[in-house]
Amino acid sequence: MGRFYFHVVEGAELLTDVEGAHLTDALEAREMAMRSAREILADAIRAGKNRIPEAIVIVDEQGRAIESVPLAVVLPDPLKK
Repeated sequence: MGRFYFHVVEGAELLTDVEGAHLTDALEAREMAMRSAREILADAIRAGKNRIPEAIVIVDEQGRAIESVPLAVVLPDPLKK
């Protein structure tokens, strides 16, 4: 078990997650990032936003980026670019 952080890439800005979450492994962290990506997209659509974040960067408790999850991966296939 470890702590993982989910930073959000929005343009040139990196919005850092200071709390993180205790999860069993990197696979569970990726699943959480995918759920978060769906929530971010749904919130943006409901709010009528024209711009959305590009990705969620999963960082381990040592501060190493272990994966970047583009928000587009959760879109249905016809909408992916």
